[in-house]
Amino acid sequence: MGNHDHDRPADAAPAPEKGYADDSTDTTAFLARAAEALRALPAKGERSGAQQATAERIHTGARRARRRFLERHADTVYAELTDDRRASLRLGDLADQASELHPGLVPTKEEIEEERVLPQRDKEGREIDQGIFFWSLLNSRAAGPHLMDAMRRPTGQALAALPGFRAAGSVDLGIVTVRRHGEIGEVTVNNARFLNAEDDLLVTALEVAVDLVLLDESIRVGVMRGAEMTHPRHAGRRVFSAGINLTHLYRGEISFIDFFLGRELGYINKIFRGLSAPDDSGAWLPEPVEKPWIGAVDGFAIGGGAQILLVFDRVIAADGAYFSLPALREGIIPGAANLRMPRVAGNRLARQAVFADRRIDAATPEGRLLCDETVPGDRLDEAVRAAADELANPAVVNNRRILHQHEEPEDVFRRYMASYAVEQCKRLYSPDLVETLDRTWISRNR
Repeated sequence: MGNHDHDRPADAAPAPEKGYADDSTDTTAFLARAAEALRALPAKGERSGAQQATAERIHTGARRARRRFLERHADTVYAELTDDRRASLRLGDLADQASELHPGLVPTKEEIEEERVLPQRDKEGREIDQGIFFWSLLNSRAAGPHLMDAMRRPTGQALAALPGFRAAGSVDLGIVTVRRHGEIGEVTVNNARFLNAEDDLLVTALEVAVDLVLLDESIRVGVMRGAEMTHPRHAGRRVFSAGINLTHLYRGEISFIDFFLGRELGYINKIFRGLSAPDDSGAWLPEPVEKPWIGAVDGFAIGGGAQILLVFDRVIAADGAYFSLPALREGIIPGAANLRMPRVAGNRLARQAVFADRRIDAATPEGRLLCDETVPGDRLDEAVRAAADELANPAVVNNRRILHQHEEPEDVFRRYMASYAVEQCKRLYSPDLVETLDRTWISRNR
């Protein structure tokens, strides 16, 4: 193709058409000019309406340039970042290295940290640029599976804690504890201040906990349960999850990479598919390290808590427990629930839960689509042990593996996550979400 740059307006995004090196140079130069124009404006919270409109035009042009470049060259970028897919890098490491290899393609770590101290309404929205980047990688049939595999490797923190856990049978991760009881590995969530609502810290701790359960060879079955709460309204009662930490989301402390993407591709996918196995393991067919999981719901599983239930092999709830997915009311997308809930509970109930925030009581026929059994609260321990005895059968792992391969093929999940990467980051910076967070914050602090 010929060079048509002389026909393009100065602020128009370049159309990659010359080859990787030249396209990279053109895109980097264009993004540098866009960044300079943006720096000439006041901070977002101090802009006039006209200045904000100018900023949005600059962002639109820059994001179009990023999309065009990555649509054409995502595989080459990923190959450079991972030494031709020989290195397994997590999301944050990929983004950091990409910001150095291609300045402006994704925000730098420093730019993200500067935004992290701002409330959601005052952020520039640089995480949208991360969404474009990971959308392109996950859409790729070469880069996407490799990235998903990398996110299923054990974390360094888990590998460091593993010898102590094997020896003592327990580890305290602060807001999560892991204890081995015979062949059961029990993960107890104790983010009591926020009723076990999830944030960046809890997601990090949960991934370490899940890794430890999967890595300890003496554990056959994993269990996840909420601890007893100290909140005045729920003191002495166990709570599974209150969903996303809206206080931290309002303050801008929920990370797109570490929370929204890392949660789905990290600990939740590890529960569902296990830890990935490198091809140099010595086995004739490398197999993931996976185990059956039980979810024990004492009180309620709201939002993200209800999402997690969709990947457990057995869900046991107390008679009075309930589930809900208030993501639409909050203004976000409920993780992979839009993919999984129609399969688990049917299209109609899924739409009622996601679009209308329908409360689903565990002891109703609809609730039994989301849990396997309900028991009196004082019998939950007994029911969990009985279920663990059943699921400890060695044949369960092989059966769950082939079930998962066909009920939710990895390519289906990969394509869903590619779409999710873009749609969720757009929601995070939408005016209606910001207004919802402001109203929630005001009502809670009156």
